[in-house]
Amino acid sequence: MDIKQARVAIAHPAFCGISHQHLGKLIEELAPRCESGRHERRAGARQREIGAGPNDELVFVDRVLVTLVHLWTGLTHAALGVIYEVGSSTVGGAISEVRQLLAARGFAVPDHPGIRLRTLEDVFAYADAKGVCLRIDGMETQVRRPRTGRPGRRAFISGKRRQNTIKTTTISDHQGRTLWSGAERPGRMHDQTAVRTEGIAEQFRQYPQAKAEVDEGYRGLANEFPGQVSARR
Repeated sequence: MDIKQARVAIAHPAFCGISHQHLGKLIEELAPRCESGRHERRAGARQREIGAGPNDELVFVDRVLVTLVHLWTGLTHAALGVIYEVGSSTVGGAISEVRQLLAARGFAVPDHPGIRLRTLEDVFAYADAKGVCLRIDGMETQVRRPRTGRPGRRAFISGKRRQNTIKTTTISDHQGRTLWSGAERPGRMHDQTAVRTEGIAEQFRQYPQAKAEVDEGYRGLANEFPGQVSARR
């Protein structure tokens, strides 16, 4: 398979995780947001002479595709760069940009088309109103070791995995469908500390009818809210 064939194949649902129809709708929705965001950051229209600037930037469709493929399959920036004949830093910049656009869309609510949960408050208000039992857990992802001399370098060493990781707090419903994915924290941070940092404990106070299931890593949360949070081994 040559480079052109690889670029065509990468849009297949097996690689990007969504159907062609869904992909088209997603690109149509995100494209205006991407340009408006760049316009705001520039504080006006682009000012650059014709022919100036890098010529290896990925077009928006390709930026969305590399992001989806990376999130769905874990394919590295370097490997995606080979397919699109750009540097890994270009791929990394594209993924960072598109991930922010995806996060701003929020998460779809099961059985409620058109409604999206964009904040932690939205999730707990939904669970409180609909009687949905939430599942809270922390997901660790291995990352490249921070460079020598970087402040807080040891904070990324996970005590559980003995590797350099980042930890993301994720909330799903009872069927495992993701409703919210929180800020990334260094892997050394305990699950309970991440809960405090992201304000999850405060949400249980504001929504006393909201209930959740957690693992032993959140035992402190279960002890504080025994009528709302149950911890299982």
